[in-house]
Amino acid sequence: MRILVTFAVDAEFAPWRKVRDFVVRDDNFCKVHVTRFGDVEVNILLTGIGGKSAWVETTKRVWDGDIDVCISSGLAGALRAEHRPGDILTPQSIWLSASSKSISCDPALRRWAVQAGAREVEAFYSADTVILSAGEKQRLGKDADAVEMESGEVLYEAAAFGARVVAIRGISDAAEEDLPLDFNRVTTSSGEVSMGRVLGQVARNLGKVPSLIRFGKQSRAAAEKLCQFLDRYLEGLENAVPEIAKEAAK
Repeated sequence: MRILVTFAVDAEFAPWRKVRDFVVRDDNFCKVHVTRFGDVEVNILLTGIGGKSAWVETTKRVWDGDIDVCISSGLAGALRAEHRPGDILTPQSIWLSASSKSISCDPALRRWAVQAGAREVEAFYSADTVILSAGEKQRLGKDADAVEMESGEVLYEAAAFGARVVAIRGISDAAEEDLPLDFNRVTTSSGEVSMGRVLGQVARNLGKVPSLIRFGKQSRAAAEKLCQFLDRYLEGLENAVPEIAKEAAK
């Protein structure tokens, strides 16, 4: 069985490399980090930030149909007060803001995530821009539990090529928190974070440095907890969801 796990940026994936060995490989015109859990091969793909970049990078890896399971992972912002930084969420479905499409997550993959310690929620909202204000988060919270920018496009594309799909995300910021910087202004067209733009934003908003430090600590802690969860989740996936392994063996 071959599994693809996507993250937007390396900072979300970095804690996993501290606890498990990965080999870098060029695969289908993209770079992936590969490890194994018994008979299961796991490919890690960094897609960049945003739906367009995520769609392009995911297509490179899934187009030949050899991915059995795709997990869109990384960090997300809470849209409802009950979800706190560090929580691990898995949604029933994901709404894509750019196209008004939705994608349903695989029930068996969701059930195993819940058994492994995630919280099942109704929906994620895949936005086309970073949601910055608490007011906007709470407005979106009427229809979704958390917001991120890649899961919709990643999973829609992976499902189109025959993979069973699920989103599993760690919460980095609470619904009542404004983000400390305008992160829409620090991302390049290729979905990378520009440190020069970040420093420029910080220089113009020195009063927000304490909240930026707090946000950074929350994000690192959430990424560490998420990677610990994914390692545990994948360790038992083949036995926990035998119908997936059976189908992959055909």
